[in-house]
Amino acid sequence: MVSKKIKYPIGQQSFEVLRKGEFLYVDKTRFIEKVVTGSQYYFLGRPRRFGKSLFLSTLKSFFKGERELFKGLYADTMEWEWEPYPVLYIDLNTSKYTKPDELNDVLGRQLREWEEIYEVDVKDSTLAQRLATIIRTAFQRTGKGVIILVDEYDKPLVNNINNPEQFELYRNALASIYSNFKSSADYIRLVFLTGVTRFGKLSIFSDLNNLSDISFDEDFAAICGITEEELLDNFNEGICELSKKYQRTEAQEIAELKRNYDGYHFSEECPDIYNPFSLLQVFAKRKYSNYWISSGTPTLLAEQLKRTDADLEEVMHIICDRFTLEGLDIENISLEALLYQTGYLTIKKYNEQFSLYHLGLPNMEVKKGFFEYLLPYYSSLSQSKVAPFIFNLVMEIREGKVNDFMTRLQSLFAGFGHDLKFDEERNVQNAMLLIFSLVGMHADAEVRNSDGRIDILLRTSDFVYIMELKYNRSAEEALRQIEEKEYALPWSVDSRTIIEIGINYSSEKRRIDEWVVKRK
Repeated sequence: MVSKKIKYPIGQQSFEVLRKGEFLYVDKTRFIEKVVTGSQYYFLGRPRRFGKSLFLSTLKSFFKGERELFKGLYADTMEWEWEPYPVLYIDLNTSKYTKPDELNDVLGRQLREWEEIYEVDVKDSTLAQRLATIIRTAFQRTGKGVIILVDEYDKPLVNNINNPEQFELYRNALASIYSNFKSSADYIRLVFLTGVTRFGKLSIFSDLNNLSDISFDEDFAAICGITEEELLDNFNEGICELSKKYQRTEAQEIAELKRNYDGYHFSEECPDIYNPFSLLQVFAKRKYSNYWISSGTPTLLAEQLKRTDADLEEVMHIICDRFTLEGLDIENISLEALLYQTGYLTIKKYNEQFSLYHLGLPNMEVKKGFFEYLLPYYSSLSQSKVAPFIFNLVMEIREGKVNDFMTRLQSLFAGFGHDLKFDEERNVQNAMLLIFSLVGMHADAEVRNSDGRIDILLRTSDFVYIMELKYNRSAEEALRQIEEKEYALPWSVDSRTIIEIGINYSSEKRRIDEWVVKRK
């Protein structure tokens, strides 16, 4: 008997279609129980393509009483009457919002649909007034509190961060719409909004005193994304197929999946979360690639990094409080919040004593994407040249072609703009470490030995690179320090070839000026 092929729900955001089409579904319905027994108003912030829309669609089917879709899932075991509620699903993910009238068009279509369903005689002129009438009428006609689900409530705002006039237009329109959530509270059973960020000065967050922001809530940390346990419970067949293709053990394959797509954390004690979009893609296509990064170029992020004159090395090691990460103020955009909320940085550690979050890059996919998409904004390298640059650099390092990869690094430094500060040895060292890390190489800095510290230690399966940097001095002096302090001694019995590289950076030329090499 031929086994049934698993259908991976690539890009599928409808719970009904997913269940009826017998796609693979990772059961997240246990979180519905937490929702229905908790607050009246919820907000969930997560990066794009992390499953927010699918969870809202699941809530929609649940409150419409479509129990047959939940057979075999946790929700089917809940004590629930399964009677249909009136559900208003506001989907703001259907447009790019590049024109002033687009928001009115999107909301107008949805309001007309509900006015027909609940037989509302349209007398009110504004969208906000029409929504208020729909909410009240739906409650009166059904005797049930209205369920309001807002998918990507902030997309019109996010898409216009760099267009202040249109941003303000949309902000006022949305504030008017969302004000109904408070004024119509007597007719509402639940409001659940999803988005990327909490925008400051948007009345919904100040008006709703009982709004439950579950973005950092421990109980909801795994509401989106895939945990390690869910990976092992649901993707055994996919793991097996990958391990056969790449001739690795299943344990090695899981480690590779973890290295590429795991590492997200959304609370202090959050379990490791895999990126669901990339995970589904790699299993469906049986091929590793940067799926999530490639699905949306971080233009806004790159522009903000340049506008704030951000030091890239410092960006990789941010320490901040929760207040910094929670919201986004259009008049003073926090780079830390933008990086975290868009998914390019995640919580790596939490300092309970000082209530501080340590942020970092979650996984190799994001590291590579960060390098590939942001490098052109800082250097003379064009977007089309980045991927070949990375490939050649990695291959030259793996093959021990020192002069080739050092020449490549030299040209890269020479092309960096003057807004990047290389005013001391540490800055050059950090830039080189960042480059090695973002292309997937194993590099360490300031590695101690008995007589000093190695500036950069880079290891591959065949080579151990020991690099010493000097600033406005000489490469010979750098190599002499490696020799005199016997930096290579710990690897003297290693089967790999040891390559010592002395490097000098010239501040006048603003590039790596020279290097000397010694092999052992």
